[in-house]
Amino acid sequence: MSVRPIPAADAIARLADFDAVIDARSESEYAEDRLPGAINWPSLDDAQRHEVGTLYKQVNPFEARKRGASLVAANISRHIAREVMDKPKGWKPLVYCWRGGQRSGSLSLVLGQIGFTVHIVEGGYKAFRAAVLAELPALAQRLQYRVVCGPTGSGKTRLLQALEAAGAQVLDLEGLASHRSSVLGLIPGQPQPTQKRFDTLVWEKLRSFDPARPVYVESESKKVGNVAVPESLIAAMRGSPCLRLDLSDDERVQLLLEDYAFFSREPEFFCQRLDALVQLRGREQVQAWQAQVRAGQIEPVVRELLLKHYDPGYASSTRRNFQGFADAQAIAPRDRSPEAMAELARELVAQ
Repeated sequence: MSVRPIPAADAIARLADFDAVIDARSESEYAEDRLPGAINWPSLDDAQRHEVGTLYKQVNPFEARKRGASLVAANISRHIAREVMDKPKGWKPLVYCWRGGQRSGSLSLVLGQIGFTVHIVEGGYKAFRAAVLAELPALAQRLQYRVVCGPTGSGKTRLLQALEAAGAQVLDLEGLASHRSSVLGLIPGQPQPTQKRFDTLVWEKLRSFDPARPVYVESESKKVGNVAVPESLIAAMRGSPCLRLDLSDDERVQLLLEDYAFFSREPEFFCQRLDALVQLRGREQVQAWQAQVRAGQIEPVVRELLLKHYDPGYASSTRRNFQGFADAQAIAPRDRSPEAMAELARELVAQ
């Protein structure tokens, strides 16, 4: 039998050494956040955790432990039958639970008894989370950023995608957050990650970058929808050189109609999102926009939103928050098309 405890920081540094990273927590804990590449083998699922917890409180700890042991044993048996029978003796898993206790310990014990060399994360996910938060500031500050600025609809996300395709290092915070970073930015059918998950996704991306090469990132605010960008990262971005992406108003309107096509397909969803602007624009204005949307007049609403809601104060707000904006290099694709963005991206990478 070989079960070897390993500190969380060492486990992170050696992730590539393991053949599998196994999360022994319940499915909801796993969904909230997890180690990179982890697969979920719950020692107890959500319903079972609730059942055992209720027994612990309403009957006694001894009865709860008996029931828990029965469930854990059955679950581990299923995991082994489903996942382990084809594994060679040299297979090396890394196992963790919430604090490196009974759930990961039970699974590791059985795997070790089979003859596998099993590493178990000391302190479990909780220690991993602490290590992520401790590493984020240094990771954020070691990189050199090029901040892509530009008013709503100027194609910042399209340019980032083109830059990534051209081989540049790109940090797409909106992509990681599953949100387009405005009051209308919620994407239907795409729930946002939890804050913990977002932090881990940002941490994973930052640690993958080469500090000798620039990282392109959009001029985000402190929050992208419901998740907050790590403070150290925002501070580093705000002190970095900027690029100012320019696109005509007509092109911006058409770009938004393309990127937010679901608003045309689901006018009531658009109207619901517009309700978020009542406090800023007044009930009368919002109701007027909603009436136009229901009448199929999407384009004039998008144009007014750009000119009346998004554009006012954009330049002053960006200049206030991003030190390099006043001296930003102006960049302008010939139009909003993917081909034009790809051409611009190649020019930037060549620079």
